[in-house]
Amino acid sequence: MLNSGRAHLPLRRTPGPPGRGGGAGGGPPTAAQAAASPFAAPAAAQSTAAPAPKPDMEAVTQALKNTLAVGAPGAMVRITGSGAPLTSAVGVQDRTTGAAMDVNGRFRIGSVTKTFSSVVLLQLVEEGKISLDAPVNQYLPGLLPDDRITVRHLMTHRSGLSDYTNAMFDKTVPGFEAVRNKVFTYQELVALSLREPRTTEPGVSYQYSNTNFVVVGMLIEKATGHGVAKEYEKRIIKPLKLKNTSYVHPSTEIKGAHLHGYLHPDEAGAPLVDSTEQTVSWAQSAGAMISNAADLNTFTSALLGGKLLKPATLDAMLTMTPTDAANSRFYGLGLRRYDLSCGTSVYGHTGTVQGFYTYAFTTRDGKHSLAAVANTSNKGAANTALGGTLEGAFCGKKTPAAGPAAAPSQRGFALLPALTAAPAEQDLPERGSR
Repeated sequence: MLNSGRAHLPLRRTPGPPGRGGGAGGGPPTAAQAAASPFAAPAAAQSTAAPAPKPDMEAVTQALKNTLAVGAPGAMVRITGSGAPLTSAVGVQDRTTGAAMDVNGRFRIGSVTKTFSSVVLLQLVEEGKISLDAPVNQYLPGLLPDDRITVRHLMTHRSGLSDYTNAMFDKTVPGFEAVRNKVFTYQELVALSLREPRTTEPGVSYQYSNTNFVVVGMLIEKATGHGVAKEYEKRIIKPLKLKNTSYVHPSTEIKGAHLHGYLHPDEAGAPLVDSTEQTVSWAQSAGAMISNAADLNTFTSALLGGKLLKPATLDAMLTMTPTDAANSRFYGLGLRRYDLSCGTSVYGHTGTVQGFYTYAFTTRDGKHSLAAVANTSNKGAANTALGGTLEGAFCGKKTPAAGPAAAPSQRGFALLPALTAAPAEQDLPERGSR
């Protein structure tokens, strides 16, 4: 294992009220509680599952076409675990040149960065440099207005800290242009959050907030004495040989072959904005990394395959609480779990940054992985359509069900029913027409 040189230190867990997955107490359930709770599945639940079906690439490609039909210039997917990688791409990666979508191109991965940040922080927990259940203010004195907010609360989005991006991008394009070339300090971003009312008492409920992982970045830098870029490189990028993954903040460039990202304005019919180059300083450790599909496949497979964290640490990361009323989507320590229609659970993260939607997921054993991207944002229907690739990739061929006829789309081909039942989760405010 890549982390074999680090001594494992037990992760302290604080049980919450029964049925709350940690509740107001702030910690996830113990192993016994998790087994009995409808809100958290044992981490090993997928290890005895039947072999994964062969991906239905026809369905996957249709999901990509659906993504184009509702406004994305291009979309692509890369799937591993069934022999040679399977890929599909539609549309263009550059609207100016008309270059076709390239499955090897680099792109901004948005909030998939949060899982990279979580891995680094959890390795620091293993090394005894940080405790999950210690107050954040123990490490960053005076930063937060409430000593009850713990490190675990940040990583599970249960801190109650307001997401500063709600106000920052209240008007999508003007908000983006105002920060495109700006360089923030972590403290400035936290200050923007603290201007707003908190969303919940610490530990009470899940409320997604980019502020949480800005503070995670601060914790990493305080514990190591290094910038997060160095820690990503040392702990993840180099060990996994991720040649197309980088954290270049505050540089605006995506080096090498890359996709152009296109931001939808809030006004229907307004022209797309090329948002490829920006500092992403407004996100930093919450969303500023660059990667490509192959590297994301490698990363998610390595994480769930146990190559980055000790078993007990990974088990803690996979202790989940629900994020939707249907109990089909969950969040752990910087990691999402989606329960698909066929009963398969997949683990990873979604990402949104101006001009890019990303899905990076894998099975519990890490043997079957998907990375999908569309080069647009502020178009929720495109994000939802892209999520349909998960069903085709992990559930395989399905018997067609009788349903409404396909409707024509503005892109000139039939728009088939979405392959995912629920709207995509919003990692960034969506203001445009859905």
